[in-house]
Amino acid sequence: MRWLSDRTVEHLRRVAEWPDLADTKYRLLEELGRGGMGVVYLAEDAVLGRRVALKVVGTGALDSEAARRMLREARIIARLEHPGIVPVHDAGALPDGRLFYAMKRVDGRRLDELPAETSMPETLRIFQRICEAVAFAHAHGVLHRDLKPENVMVGPFGEVLVMDWGVAKILDEGKDAPPDAPAFEPAASGTAEGSVVGTLAYMAPEQADGQLDRVGRPTDIYALGAVLYYLLTRRAPFDGEAAQRRARAGSEAPPPAPRQLDPRIARPLEAIVAKAMAPDPGERYGTAEELAADAARFLDGRRVLAYRESLLERAARLFARYRTPILLVLAYLLMRSLLLLYRGR
Repeated sequence: MRWLSDRTVEHLRRVAEWPDLADTKYRLLEELGRGGMGVVYLAEDAVLGRRVALKVVGTGALDSEAARRMLREARIIARLEHPGIVPVHDAGALPDGRLFYAMKRVDGRRLDELPAETSMPETLRIFQRICEAVAFAHAHGVLHRDLKPENVMVGPFGEVLVMDWGVAKILDEGKDAPPDAPAFEPAASGTAEGSVVGTLAYMAPEQADGQLDRVGRPTDIYALGAVLYYLLTRRAPFDGEAAQRRARAGSEAPPPAPRQLDPRIARPLEAIVAKAMAPDPGERYGTAEELAADAARFLDGRRVLAYRESLLERAARLFARYRTPILLVLAYLLMRSLLLLYRGR
């Protein structure tokens, strides 16, 4: 008897789990990834001749709750038509009974795979685009609740997409739902009173403590600040054991200041992170637009609202911003002075 290798057995198991796409317009190509709720496959749309990402409820999650959650995720993404949010093209049931939805196939790399040599201006521009996508979602009554570098994709042409809306929360749920949409209770998104969803390393104190009545737009603002923290320091605000201690002993303690990890980080950027990640939701930026605007001020050499600069810092900032005209004026004054001295002899 010939024994199959573990690798071969695993391959056969995965192929056996592939969804039945017979009588659909999709042709399965390969598996892209899997999570607790579903598996994502690369497929080809035979009608339009394009490749799409097909998310299918996993064979181990065929209960109605998992199906409701995935349909809910698809409906949430479908209502957020924005260049920074991956679009949904199609949804339905496969011949084998599993639910699916088809979305844009995103090429590029995750934010946590961004090269370390990426310049600060480019990094901040990427961060601004993330804020713009979150601001759009907030304007449409949707909270992401799991913002982190792993859930952001950066494309080869500079496109930035916020991904994975599986634990998103709709504010005033049911108010704007389509007439034929099933009514989803909060528990349908996998959350119940006192439960914690998201990633501890990046979540706000009120979310980490399971205070669902306090979770709102400021919760995502905190997570955006945590993403900026990562971009500046290349580490999560609460990593490994720190995240676990935070879960056990409360979550009000702030992470190490960015400049403690890297003194080269500009103080105004550290102040932006501190304001976005303030333990008290009322002390954070009011909107994602305000957070993006402060990052833009830093990029443009203007005063960052979150940072109180000294006179010396202000002078240095103005000199850096207006270096060329200042040097031209100084050169002109120097030449005039030399000319006057020459004439006086």
